[in-house]
Amino acid sequence: MTLCYVTDRKALAGTVDEQIRLLLEKIESAARAGVDWIQIREKDLPGRILAELVSEAIQCVPGGCRIIVNDRLDVAYAVGAAGVHLGEQSLSVAEAKRFQRERRYGGEFLAGVSTHSVEAALAAEKDGADYLIFGPVFATPSKVRFGEPRGAERLREVCNKTRAPVMAIGGITLENARECLAAGAAGIAAIRLFQEASNLRALARQLRAV
Repeated sequence: MTLCYVTDRKALAGTVDEQIRLLLEKIESAARAGVDWIQIREKDLPGRILAELVSEAIQCVPGGCRIIVNDRLDVAYAVGAAGVHLGEQSLSVAEAKRFQRERRYGGEFLAGVSTHSVEAALAAEKDGADYLIFGPVFATPSKVRFGEPRGAERLREVCNKTRAPVMAIGGITLENARECLAAGAAGIAAIRLFQEASNLRALARQLRAV
């Protein structure tokens, strides 16, 4: 199971500088606890500050943890991140892949997409998405703007109709993670589940045991 921590520094206390410092501590803790991917989702930060944050995150995590940058393909390439995560209204996967080819970017670089319907998932896969994040599967405050939760059965439909790995997002808890895996998800992505955990190592161990 792939575990992906999606960051949200605004949920942390303090000034922007203090939030970034706390976030880096969360990122390092999550990576050392066994979280596979960290998606840095700080879209409001100016490019220079975001690049500094991502660069520091890359330096503080173990080699097996991938740092993915939300939306900012330019920042992801500039600092050598492991990939970019795109929304349905972002740059298309096809454009991201073309950018990669034109610059002959070495090594594996992931381009994933957030999707909220079967149709969007199929379109993203056709464009060449390396992975999909589908949701919200369950109710969650951060995904209210995307409407009602899609549910585990719609997640199952997406997993059955696509070949790309699908990760579930939206209201994921230790209790319902098993339901996501049973639906065919390759992993889970979450903000609060990881960012608010009091014992990340124990949480990661329990998630892998479901």
